[in-house]
Amino acid sequence: MSIQRIEPAARMSAAVVHGNTVYLAGQVGEGESVTDQCKDALAEVDRLLAAVGSNKSKILQTIIYLSDIAYFGEMNAVWEAWIDPANPPARATSEAKLAAPKYKVEFIVTAAI
Repeated sequence: MSIQRIEPAARMSAAVVHGNTVYLAGQVGEGESVTDQCKDALAEVDRLLAAVGSNKSKILQTIIYLSDIAYFGEMNAVWEAWIDPANPPARATSEAKLAAPKYKVEFIVTAAI
């Protein structure tokens, strides 16, 4: 079975397709607020999924990292407005130190194609 790398760079690919599954690199967003960063990151998830012929209704699992678990409610408000309510994925959320202090949230998505 072949492996397709989407937007490969020296350190990582934005997404990797193997079989009928796509694995996205962690997506972070720009902006000052958790809401802005969530919306920006999830727009990138939409873009990458579309690039491989998938969409949010086909997300299998999402892992969400918050730089502070106090952001849980704000992140959930954006998440619940964004997901396909008929097809909610498996999900885990935890607090973690992210790659740069400006990041408040990161989404790691696995989806079917």
